[in-house]
Amino acid sequence: MRHVEISGKRLRLREVTTTDVDALHAVYGDPTATEHLPFDPRTREEVEEIVAQALEAARAEPRRLYVLAVIDLDDDEAIGVARLHIEADHPHSAEIGLGLRPDHWGRGMGTDLIRLMLMFGFRDLRLHRIWGARSPANTAAQLAMLVAGMVEEGRIRHHVRARGAWRDSVVHSALEDEWEGHRDV
Repeated sequence: MRHVEISGKRLRLREVTTTDVDALHAVYGDPTATEHLPFDPRTREEVEEIVAQALEAARAEPRRLYVLAVIDLDDDEAIGVARLHIEADHPHSAEIGLGLRPDHWGRGMGTDLIRLMLMFGFRDLRLHRIWGARSPANTAAQLAMLVAGMVEEGRIRHHVRARGAWRDSVVHSALEDEWEGHRDV
């Protein structure tokens, strides 16, 4: 198992542990935090299962899934979760996803988090392409992805079903040779 820990100026990413269930539930279980995510709010038991699956995935060879706790360096508190999933058929490409507690929104944390994920994927994992999808209504995620250096690629129509309805997704990506790894994160 490869232990992951990466730090920026305001955030640190580390492997999730069983002690993170409550912190992750504060994101995954919150209707506001999950408003634009492709699933309904999760129960605490569902978050426990997500953490258990993340711990199992961390032991896999080759490792394809990284589920990381997002730590605010100001108070050393877990404030969110970040995922990076390497595609089995395309091992140089990965999808990222993230969620932060709403009380940390509007402070540029999402942009910092995306930059850390890009740095981890390109520098540490030697990926070629990293992509993520967002709800078309999530303009904060759009801004964070663009400011972090991702490019908007297009829309996938009726991509996910959440809250009883089909929803489109807008895809953003970054490529290894376009990534500006010298940026401060």
